Amino acid sequence: MDDISSAQIFFEGNPDIEVLEAFVIDVNGVPRGKWIPRERALDVLAKGMAMPRSVYALDVWGRDVNAAGLAEGTGDPDGICLPIPGTLSRVTWLNRPTAQVLLGMRDTDGAGFYADPRQVLANVVAGFSKLGLTPVVATELEFYLIDPVRSALDPVRPPNSREGRWHTGQTQVLSISELQDFEDVFHGIASAARAQGIPADTTLRENGPGQYEINLNHVPDALKAADYAVLLKRIVKGVARANDLDATFMAKPYGSQAGSGMHVHFSLVDEAGRNVYAGEDGPSEMLFHSVGGLLENMGESMGVFAPHANSYRRLRPSEHAPTYASWGFDNRSAAVRVITASKPATRIEHRVAGADSNPYLVLAMILNAALSGIKEKRNPGGAITGDDHAVSHEPLPTNWDYALQQFARSTFAYATLGPKYRALYTACKQQELAEFATRVTDVEYDAYIRTV
Repeated sequence: MDDISSAQIFFEGNPDIEVLEAFVIDVNGVPRGKWIPRERALDVLAKGMAMPRSVYALDVWGRDVNAAGLAEGTGDPDGICLPIPGTLSRVTWLNRPTAQVLLGMRDTDGAGFYADPRQVLANVVAGFSKLGLTPVVATELEFYLIDPVRSALDPVRPPNSREGRWHTGQTQVLSISELQDFEDVFHGIASAARAQGIPADTTLRENGPGQYEINLNHVPDALKAADYAVLLKRIVKGVARANDLDATFMAKPYGSQAGSGMHVHFSLVDEAGRNVYAGEDGPSEMLFHSVGGLLENMGESMGVFAPHANSYRRLRPSEHAPTYASWGFDNRSAAVRVITASKPATRIEHRVAGADSNPYLVLAMILNAALSGIKEKRNPGGAITGDDHAVSHEPLPTNWDYALQQFARSTFAYATLGPKYRALYTACKQQELAEFATRVTDVEYDAYIRTV
């Protein structure tokens, strides 16, 4: 059955749908698109929808980044965006009956547009296909539920529990009762995920006040794994708003509480479906070579793993957020955790990226680093035991400016993303960095306004 036939069946089975939300994912992982009336939906799904190519080169405030080369001086032309198969579904949290579809932009020759983060990942996945390998990928997303944000100047607050209070000094990790406090939210998230075909699995209470984690099941398709991650983030935010709350994937919304990460689990299977990371008596050489590639390229990838000013507040010692390029067996203090529960489940967990990162770009950098390690037969060195932060390893960049400088001249980022996308990404982030440099913070006023 072709995609148009599937779309016709979808709308016949959902006669109440009034509008279609059609969107792409930009450089920061933000959905951007249009509302299409039902009467035009099938035409858009068949022929595509025009959007400015510059939609992929906006800063986090939604402003054009002229230095990226897609807006100023180009005439700001349109590209045609076509639906990603399997992403047409209902939006369950809105009052108006609504459907959604994820789009990918095409270039003038019909190929994927280089500035589409999804196309960046597709290019990396193609490198595995040439070797007869398929990445099997899952993500774990941490986030905070918070009281509704009315103004950027308002302090962020945890939501009240069912009893009307919240003990911010308590960790209460894995608390069942605190899942129950927000059962309407999590029921709504689970229902939306089912409606959209997103393989959401376990939900758990995390370390911070109002912090939770949702795990996605492993899928043998890295592009789908990234699709599921961006769509799950959209679901969580939408359902929270429908319940008079907000949800944030900001890496560190509270300075003294746990940060939010996006942990990536992956293995590789060959054409026979065998897990090539599992050897006869433990992890295979290919797994260790992959780890070597991950560690070798980790520092240069931090501009993607920690893409915002706030991201670096999360990367602090003793908070299960890596600050060194290290690996270990089932060790959560390491940047790369090797898991060997069984042969089929032998895999790598990459623990560096924040929940604020772009899943397509994160997977592209991780998978290509692993692939480079395989090709170069790179030795990862010794595994760490105990607390990684008590031993000497290469430290990861701890500030945004330095991380972007490393990224901008990185030959690995050049090879992974392509020269044009590395330049585009750098331009977007440098514009954001320059904006932050002009903002005077409340802390500076508190420290200096009357004392110096």
